[in-house]
Amino acid sequence: MRIVGGTFSGRRFSPPAKIPARPTTELAKEGLFNTLENLLDIDGIRTLDLFGGTGSISYELASRGAGDLTIVEKDLTSIDFIKKTAIALGVSEQFHIVRNDVFKFMKQNKEAFDFIFAGPPYALQNIDELPLLVFEKNMLTPNGIFVLEHTPRNDYQLHPCFMKMKNYGTTVFTFFTLQD
Repeated sequence: MRIVGGTFSGRRFSPPAKIPARPTTELAKEGLFNTLENLLDIDGIRTLDLFGGTGSISYELASRGAGDLTIVEKDLTSIDFIKKTAIALGVSEQFHIVRNDVFKFMKQNKEAFDFIFAGPPYALQNIDELPLLVFEKNMLTPNGIFVLEHTPRNDYQLHPCFMKMKNYGTTVFTFFTLQD
């Protein structure tokens, strides 16, 4: 795996095989960040990475200047890898890693973020709760963006905060924002 843009562009990292994650492909990640950089000034923002997995999305955000990165992940092997990689990149002080179930975290959260990314397991039964909780719990700042990674079988175009959708084969990113 490699970081596709920003200060750390081209840097490679190899997660251990026992991490129970499905990392976003480089092609999809590149497309996601090309879209994001046209919608959001990433420099200095507060971010939330739900289902952190390998930390790949947060490394991309750090590489592009995000200032405060929170990652929620429950697997200890994944957390150890994320910590090790953040140290290797020199950004560990910007990372706040929360070991918790994503839904428990979201239900208890009182903070707002400029950008939220959720890359849940594709087989997650209650995936539709994610956009509901983001907006019910006021987790986005004004003009903030929430991106949900999912398969083509999920469709959120009728959600009141739907912004746009980008499709990369079996990977779909749906963008949400607060509507005026």
